Amino acid sequence: MSEKITITRVFDAPREKVWQAWTEPELIKQWWGPEGFSAPSIKIDLKVGGKYVYAMRGPEGSEWDKDMYSAGIFKEIVPMEKIVATDYFSDSEGNKIDPTEVGMAADVPSEMPVMTILFEEIADNQTKLSIVYDKPATEAEFQAMLKSGMKEGWQSSLNKLAEALK
Repeated sequence: MSEKITITRVFDAPREKVWQAWTEPELIKQWWGPEGFSAPSIKIDLKVGGKYVYAMRGPEGSEWDKDMYSAGIFKEIVPMEKIVATDYFSDSEGNKIDPTEVGMAADVPSEMPVMTILFEEIADNQTKLSIVYDKPATEAEFQAMLKSGMKEGWQSSLNKLAEALK
């Protein structure tokens, strides 16, 4: 049976610095997207009801050598502690599109379950970051999310975030 999907990482950085890396466009550009990908455009309106639109581009010459957008709406923001947002594939304006338009499998949901990002100070200069996706609506959606490489993509992005925080 499907369950929540949780990705966790501990960073050797104070919580405030990890928060900034998640909320300031120029900092997000340094780590958004898997290793080998760049983030040519990051737009963020950090308020409840505000929208984010992130672009990532794959390695030159690869099948992912194009701008691919994801977007969402902020549902809850507790500074330095928590961000709750929707998450979906989008066009450059943040309008929802079908994931197949960017080369994803047909069974990948058009909108991911709501995601919660938690920032927890666990020691001096150490922050535990948790990305928690709510339980998908169906087992098929859960399997499609796992199959999409989402967890591996996040781990790769978080490797870049660890570097950016140094």
